[in-house]
Amino acid sequence: MSPGRNDPCPCGSGRRYKHCCGAVAAAPPVPASVSPQEIGALVALVHQGRAGEAEQRARALLEAHPEAAMLWKILGVAESRQGKDALAALRRAAQLLPDDAEAHANLGAALHDQRRWDEALKSLQRALEIEPRVPQVLIDCANALQALGRAREAIALYERALEIEPRSREARNNLGNAFLALGEFEQAAGCYRRALEAKPDDAQVLCNLGNALRQLGQHDEAIRCSQRAIALEPGLSMAHNNLGLLLAGLGRRREAVASYRQAVRLSPHYVEALDNLGTALREQGERDEALALHRKAVELAPQRADSHCNLGHTLFVLRRLEEAELSFRRALSLQARHPEAPLGLAQVLRMLGRASEAEACCQAVLDREPRRAEALTLFGELRADRGQFSQAQELFQQALAARPDLVPAFCSIAAYRRMSNEDSAWLAGVQPLLAKPLPLAEQINLRYALGKYYDDIGQYEHAFGHYSEANELSKRYGAGYDRRKLTQRVSQIIGGFDADFLRRCHAHACDADTGVFIIGMPRSGTTLSEQILASHPAVFGAGEVRFWDKPFTELQKAGLGSEAAARLVPRIAGDYLERVTALSGSAARVIDKMPANFLYAGLIHAAFPRARIIHMQRHPLDTCLSIYFQNFFTMGAYAKNDLADLAHYYREYRRVTAHWRAVLPAATLLEVPYEALIADQEGWTRRMLEFVGLPWDPRCLDFHQTERAIITPSRWQVRQKITAASVGRWRNYERYVAPLQHLLNLGTQQ
Repeated sequence: MSPGRNDPCPCGSGRRYKHCCGAVAAAPPVPASVSPQEIGALVALVHQGRAGEAEQRARALLEAHPEAAMLWKILGVAESRQGKDALAALRRAAQLLPDDAEAHANLGAALHDQRRWDEALKSLQRALEIEPRVPQVLIDCANALQALGRAREAIALYERALEIEPRSREARNNLGNAFLALGEFEQAAGCYRRALEAKPDDAQVLCNLGNALRQLGQHDEAIRCSQRAIALEPGLSMAHNNLGLLLAGLGRRREAVASYRQAVRLSPHYVEALDNLGTALREQGERDEALALHRKAVELAPQRADSHCNLGHTLFVLRRLEEAELSFRRALSLQARHPEAPLGLAQVLRMLGRASEAEACCQAVLDREPRRAEALTLFGELRADRGQFSQAQELFQQALAARPDLVPAFCSIAAYRRMSNEDSAWLAGVQPLLAKPLPLAEQINLRYALGKYYDDIGQYEHAFGHYSEANELSKRYGAGYDRRKLTQRVSQIIGGFDADFLRRCHAHACDADTGVFIIGMPRSGTTLSEQILASHPAVFGAGEVRFWDKPFTELQKAGLGSEAAARLVPRIAGDYLERVTALSGSAARVIDKMPANFLYAGLIHAAFPRARIIHMQRHPLDTCLSIYFQNFFTMGAYAKNDLADLAHYYREYRRVTAHWRAVLPAATLLEVPYEALIADQEGWTRRMLEFVGLPWDPRCLDFHQTERAIITPSRWQVRQKITAASVGRWRNYERYVAPLQHLLNLGTQQ
């Protein structure tokens, strides 16, 4: 006798257990006081569906005969038929009947249904040792092996079951699942087709066939299978999820989202559907909802590596890098050879400035998969960060050879050299991609790349059209720019950081003089000036250190300009020093070139009165247009996607920097005009070195040869000798920049 089971097989078979192999005549001897008639009556109750009565009578008899093995066996089956936890009774039966195949099979089946795969496998294997030709036990044992990631071993058992029972749809379907797990999609599809010969209207098998056909690229038939499965069984959430996968693969993301949503409505705890919905929404730019869905998937399945990896990808695009790193590392701790997590982690480490660690992650992937196109592209980016552009270009070409439609590789090629009319092959590869239903991020990146191509060859009308399209597409992310909010914030800063507050902070401030802060609008020459100074042997260039936003928020809560805020400054200074010292070691000067620190120059001076602040300035139209032409990773809800908003942002930048000019000591702030630096590199380099207290070093003139990792958009430009090519660039686009024209009246300083 074996328990009846109604739950679908976890491997996706959807089978229903209805068998009962009770063999009363084959029962082992029982104590004389328990008659064969009593055992037979209990078995009859179970077969008649009266499991509750059988349970009660078996329990009553066990009080008098606690060692009666058949009573424990019947009790376990009776409890199972009622959906109760029967493990205790089934374990006792297996202990008392060590050579009873059915007792071990019953226990294994119950453990199977509770997904306790290791334990189930042991019991089922023992049953097969005793009786090796029971099809259902072979299938259950194979299911356990498959759930444990041993699909190849499972195949042999499914095939043995089919030798005994050739028409078993369950064995045929689950055999298909095993082939599917191994990536042997043709064999999987063949198994599903044979299963459907016995029952053409089996919705779950149709669903599985659709999944195999999707992997084979036979999308039309796959969609028909999934739609047929849904028509037969509208509540089959797996069919809706699979249809979503098919639609997403065809780029029909809105339809895919609808299918995934239906799958989640039908099964709110369906982890795969939650993850798939989150991924589809992220690719459409709906990142906040995607984040919530991936978090829910992780909560429901904390041991599922894919869910942590998906969460990491969404945190990454939301610029929450430290959290993303933890998610990718968790995925790898659960699945050391996860196919996606190492590259996700490498991307995070790269943006955190940990280039060597990023390279190690990327190289580990390439060691396993030398032609992995995404890894080749990322490794090329890491080479480009170090200024090794010829190696980077070679890697990008290798990536395209492996995958000719890889958008990031095309974009990277354009980013790290000057394009020309001879790049017709590049253009021919890019243009067909525009007609494809790409993820939003890839559409945006491709438009920026085309903008740069046409700008490089002097076709400015085409260039601006692509740049404009890229910025319009970026607005779909929903990160709007709030002019009033920034104006209020700048007013708060000006009101809170006055000369009196700065003097009060100095009573408790840090005496360190290592810090050099380069501030200004993005694309104003901050990376160039850092590269020049970082070429000095006494200087460490820390890049863009993300730090001052949170301390500023703390001071806001305490009350800007208040004594309570002033008391927070020493601890903030200590936190910052700990952060940068871990990066820079014993360098005499450490450069933090986060441009947006122009908002926090007063806070920086309050914390470090001896720090030096270099303010880079550039022609307002060149600055704003260059921002408009860049796809910044580090900018979230920013004005850059609209020229009028960008003009407002620039005016507020000028307002707050005028305040710093008025309240900071003259020895603290050096204003460096970008155009003057270009015109007189040595003169301004000497002034900057003198300002930060360092002697002259001629290596600063050869800054383009300095080897260090740079991840800002200027990493190619600052590896070239200084030229005036970018000065006055705005005139090429004069007809398009009307919203910026009034900035010309601001001059170079307020």
